[in-house]
Amino acid sequence: MSTTSWQPGDPPGRRQFIQLFDAVPLQLELGGRLGPVMVAYETWGSPAPDRSNAILIEHALTGDSHAAGEVGPGHPTPGWWDALIGAGRAIDTDRWWVVCANVLGGCQGTTGPGSAAPDGRPWGSRFPAITVRDQVAVEAALANAIGVRRWAAVLGGSMGGMRALEWAVTHPDRVDRLILVATAAAASAEQLALTAVQAHAIRSDPAFRGGDYYGTPGPVSGLGLARRIGHISYRSEPELHLRFGRRPQAGEDPLGTGRYAVESYLDHHAAKLVGRFDANSYLVLSRAMDHHDVGRGRGGVVAALARVRARSTVIAVDSDRLYPPPQQGELATLLPGSPTLQVVHSLHGHDGFLVEAEQVGELIVEALEAVPAEQPHGIARDGTRPRQASEVARRRGRSPLLRTRVASLAPD
Repeated sequence: MSTTSWQPGDPPGRRQFIQLFDAVPLQLELGGRLGPVMVAYETWGSPAPDRSNAILIEHALTGDSHAAGEVGPGHPTPGWWDALIGAGRAIDTDRWWVVCANVLGGCQGTTGPGSAAPDGRPWGSRFPAITVRDQVAVEAALANAIGVRRWAAVLGGSMGGMRALEWAVTHPDRVDRLILVATAAAASAEQLALTAVQAHAIRSDPAFRGGDYYGTPGPVSGLGLARRIGHISYRSEPELHLRFGRRPQAGEDPLGTGRYAVESYLDHHAAKLVGRFDANSYLVLSRAMDHHDVGRGRGGVVAALARVRARSTVIAVDSDRLYPPPQQGELATLLPGSPTLQVVHSLHGHDGFLVEAEQVGELIVEALEAVPAEQPHGIARDGTRPRQASEVARRRGRSPLLRTRVASLAPD
């Protein structure tokens, strides 16, 4: 097994490809230039003649363009938001033309460290440092190429939420609706610390070879360790307690050389990622997330968020310990119109934005049905305001407190 990336000649699956920055390379925020840039993207639904029904979906760290669809050649995993995208679903492809691109620096068809550099060899350690703003610059060029002047909505969670926010700040006239899920205005000290430890895990693997490991198995152990560390932060302590507690893995004795069940769980997720993701992309994308600060060079977060003209929806997951709700609360407070913070109730921690499809889907439907920009934020043409979070929670019949839900469950 080796750390992997999609390469030309592999089954394309549903991917479409477009090459950008041929004549004029992309000027990178931290210096240097990059070009040409290949972008892999997927679409669902049909575009309106003027592309006014176009929605951009932004994937998270280890996601890719395959937001919806089945496992198949070129797609080792099902769409990461498959429950939300499709005919009659929350993001209804009978109405919307949905676009999702693999991010710059990724490893699933868009130019990244595993891609061929102009000299024909993999970029590897030579791949330049990039930022979320560079990633959005590539997406803006993609939008131009496919004829999208203005997105009906841009939405994403986690790292995807960072790019969605940058879209609304950098290109305020090109975003009608902004939907931010489990993300932040800037990476926190704890988030920086967590990515630093994961980066050290990868680079400490002798098989990393300074980042030039292509043609070898690569840093399988290092990437697996990084994933184990990261995955703990993606879930919640109550969930791990209820699912695993101190139980041994079936057929093993942890008092000897065996594992506890939670160790087996982490091993499983490490092996899954190593089989489909490139370690260099993990490093490059994690570092771009470290650099995320929407206020950098713009007079601070308050001044930067004041640029947003889109109608905004901000969604938190109450058990999220990686991007805790106060970070989304800051966004809701500072975005124009101070949109009501919407809260998803989940045991699944940060991954709740992927797992809790019903709750997240209801909030996305509400956001997409809202009147877009040009009106005062938070007020529709008829003068009404969006439903308050407590009203949404009551309508769902769910407890507003995670501890209430935890108390109602017994270990299985």
